[in-house]
Amino acid sequence: MDRVFLRYMPLPTTVKGLTVQDSDGDYNVYINARLAYGANLQTLQHEIQHIDNNDFQKQLHIKDIERM
Repeated sequence: MDRVFLRYMPLPTTVKGLTVQDSDGDYNVYINARLAYGANLQTLQHEIQHIDNNDFQKQLHIKDIERM
């Protein structure tokens, strides 16, 4: 389906955010509610870039994707 669901929730401070694609093909973007607005905005842009780049379809390790 490729819908994006944005969720704010408290995460460990070392985790700014993450995205998980579910079995329906939708993206669940989790943003750390403990961080400031500016950091959350940058994190959201970063996570959306992963979706736009089709990173979830690539057969690479997440560390390799983050380096690109």
